[in-house]
Amino acid sequence: MAIEIKAPQFPESIADGTIASWVKQPGEACTRDELIVEVETDKVTLEILAPADGVIREIVKAEDDTVLSEELIGYFEEGAAAATPEAAAPVAAQASVSSSAADVKLSPAARKMVDEQGIDASSIVATGKGGLITKEDVVAATKKPAAAVAPAPTPAAKPVIEVDAGERVEKRVPMTRMRSRIAERLLDATQSTAMLTTFNEVDMGPIMELRKQYKDMFEKKHNGTRLGFMSFFVKAATEALKRFPAVNASIDGNDVVYHGYQDVGIAVSTEKGLVVPVLRDTDQMGLADIEAGIRNYGLRARDGKLGIEDMTGGTFTITNGGVFGSLMSTPILNPPQAAILGMHKIQERAMVVDGEVVVRPMMYLALSYDHRLIDGKNSVQFLVTIKELLEDPARILLEI
Repeated sequence: MAIEIKAPQFPESIADGTIASWVKQPGEACTRDELIVEVETDKVTLEILAPADGVIREIVKAEDDTVLSEELIGYFEEGAAAATPEAAAPVAAQASVSSSAADVKLSPAARKMVDEQGIDASSIVATGKGGLITKEDVVAATKKPAAAVAPAPTPAAKPVIEVDAGERVEKRVPMTRMRSRIAERLLDATQSTAMLTTFNEVDMGPIMELRKQYKDMFEKKHNGTRLGFMSFFVKAATEALKRFPAVNASIDGNDVVYHGYQDVGIAVSTEKGLVVPVLRDTDQMGLADIEAGIRNYGLRARDGKLGIEDMTGGTFTITNGGVFGSLMSTPILNPPQAAILGMHKIQERAMVVDGEVVVRPMMYLALSYDHRLIDGKNSVQFLVTIKELLEDPARILLEI
C-alpha cells in the first residue's frame, strides 16, 4: 500500500523549507517511527518519520530541493520488504557505474552526479549521516588529483591525498537555511533599530555563597535539578521587567505593544547556529522550574529536537557568552524585542569595599536596547535593578 510522504505543515512565519537529507533510500527497509528524511527551515530542522513498517518506494524531492508546507516529497510502501541483493542488482547498476556501489549509500543529488560523470562511488569518502555520500562529497572527489583515488596497496591502508606543495585548499559550501536566517535577522536588527548598549558590573559573591550553601539540598529536593546562576538572572530580569514595562514592550508599526507577561528567551548555542527557546510566564516560575526548563531546552537543542513553537514569541532575551570565556560583549537585539541582557565570565578583580581593597568575583553585564522605545535613563535603571537584585538575592524572593 503506497503512502504519500509530505513535508511538515509549516507555521505562518515559515514560508518553505529545504530537504536536508534523505536518511533512507528507495528500497531500504524502515520500521515504524524511524527517521527517513530531514527538512531544514529557517528556524529548526524537522524530522519526518516512517508511518509504518515498509520501504521508501520513490523520492520526489531530492536533497537541497525547496518544499512548501505539506508538499509531496516521496512515496512510502507499507508492509513491503527490503529488496534482496538479487532483486536490487538492476537498481544498483543504475545508482552507480561501480559494481561495489550497491554497498554505498548516496543521496539523490550525489547519485545523479555519479551517473552523469561515471565516478566510482566506492572510492568516494562519505561525510554524511550514517555513511551517506552527499553531493559535496562527489564534488570534492572530482577535484582530487588522480593520485588521490589510486588503489591503496593493501585493504587496511588509509587513503592518502597528495596536495601540491604550497597549495592552499578552500572548500565552498552553501549556507544552511538556519545560518542564512540568523544572518538576515542580525542584519535586520542592526539596520532597523536604534540599538545602543549600556554596561554595569555585578558582584557574584552573594549568589555564589548562596549556591554553595544550598546546592546539595536544592538538588535533592527537586529530583536532581541543579541550582545554577541562570535561574537567578531570569528571576532578577523578570522582576526588573515588571518595574520597567517599556523594556518588556515591542514596536509594531506605529504602535507600542506593552506585554502584561514575561516570556524570557534563553540563547542556546548549537552546531547549526544560535537558537532562542522561550520560558513562558517566568513570573510564575520558581528557581527549580527555570533550571529544569533551561536544561530541557539545552538537551533538546543539542539533539535537534526543538520545535518551532519552542522558539516563537518571547518579550526579553538573556544570552550568556561567559560560558565561552567572553569578558565583555555587546549582544544584538532579537526583534521584535526591545532589549537583550548579556552575561559574561566571572572574573576575580580588586574592588574597593568600605574603603578597603578586596578581591571579589565580578561579572560585567551588558544591556542592548532599542533607543526608539527605551530611554537611556530607563535602560540604566533597569540594569541597576538587576545588579541590586543579584547582589542581594533575598530581594528576589521578597520582590523588593
